[in-house]
Amino acid sequence: MADLSADQRGEEPRKPTRRSEILTFLVLAFGIWPIVAVAVVGGYGFLVWMYQIIAGPPGPPGH
Repeated sequence: MADLSADQRGEEPRKPTRRSEILTFLVLAFGIWPIVAVAVVGGYGFLVWMYQIIAGPPGPPGH
């Protein structure tokens, strides 16, 4: 038999406790979001680097 959610079993869903909410906040604030931020900035830097390899560095054209 497949696992059923609390709603499907006719039970009240569990309300999140203050402790679980704080733990979730800490994991997001100090775990996941810093990794996402570094990945976004690093990805943007990589795209600029690849663009400059193809199109050349910015500035006036060389003589």
